[in-house]
Amino acid sequence: MSEDLPDPTGLPGLPHPRETAQLFGQDAAVEEFLAAQAGGRLHSGWLLTGPAGVGKATLAYRIAAHLLGGHGADRGLDLPADDRDLRLIRAGSHPRLFVLRRGPNDKGDRLSAQIRVEEMRKLRSFFHLSSTDGGHRAVIVDAADEMNVSAANALLKELEEPPADTTLMLIAHQPSALLPTIRSRCRVLRLRPLAPEPMARALEQAGVTGAAPEALSVLAAGSVGAAARVAQAEGVALYGKLVALLSGLPHLDRPRAIAMADSCGGKGAETRFPLLLDLIDLLLVRAARAGLAGAPETEASPGEARLLVTLAPDPAAARRVAGLQQELSARARHGRAVNLDPSALLLDMLLRIEAMATGVAAA
Repeated sequence: MSEDLPDPTGLPGLPHPRETAQLFGQDAAVEEFLAAQAGGRLHSGWLLTGPAGVGKATLAYRIAAHLLGGHGADRGLDLPADDRDLRLIRAGSHPRLFVLRRGPNDKGDRLSAQIRVEEMRKLRSFFHLSSTDGGHRAVIVDAADEMNVSAANALLKELEEPPADTTLMLIAHQPSALLPTIRSRCRVLRLRPLAPEPMARALEQAGVTGAAPEALSVLAAGSVGAAARVAQAEGVALYGKLVALLSGLPHLDRPRAIAMADSCGGKGAETRFPLLLDLIDLLLVRAARAGLAGAPETEASPGEARLLVTLAPDPAAARRVAGLQQELSARARHGRAVNLDPSALLLDMLLRIEAMATGVAAA
């Protein structure tokens, strides 16, 4: 990877997964791996699945340090900070670990949008060169659902005839995007969204302070990466303003709506605009669920539960909300793709929510 290009496997505002000291909230996945190792079922291919930012890469690096050090299941995955293999991994220089990730594009001036077959050639060179070193080898593919077709087919060959003493760990945010033949040759480790308590500990470890873990756990869908983004952009407060604005539905306070939309336009609002789009999408998803299953147990903001029930008081209204959510989500993607004015796009979305709420109230 060129020093001038960012590492595509890290998340902004968080320590790199290879440098993360502890993994929180994923004890079940850790125990499943160790049980497989203890039972002599250490597969050559592992598929680590779950939403982005819940610890898949952190677990992969911990497994790599464990295996490269030749440890058994009874040792567990917690290694001392001065462990030789762990130190080499954190420095990004372990000779028996290869990380397959997106590389530079043809011009070399930015990252490729996909993992291409050129990166697979580097993996084959790694297998050839590391075979003389001895010891177990590990490969982390981050993320496997970013491979193009040629790279995926090349990786499939390695999974079909894996090199001796080698473990391949494929990180996948959307495993359904992988070739079925790749999925069938891997044992799956499922990582779950984090509950508020492990979320709070993970955020503290990452240096994200002053955040409300319960609200962040809801707004970020249990993802530490998403929670850090929300916290850094003061997303909890922004969601509170959105809930307060919509609490008057079916009548929308137009001046406040215009002010909120205008706050996401212009210079300096590059982070606020996409975040508010995500928060609107989340609110509609939660409203649709509330219409089917009742108000959520945990509010992401005071007054949210009452608003969700107002938007979707019954299953019929829930279906209308779900339809609007899909419509607005598609409109947001299109608007960002063609660079529509952020303020105009957001105001239009708020007015469409008002129109829907008016229809629900009249039904």
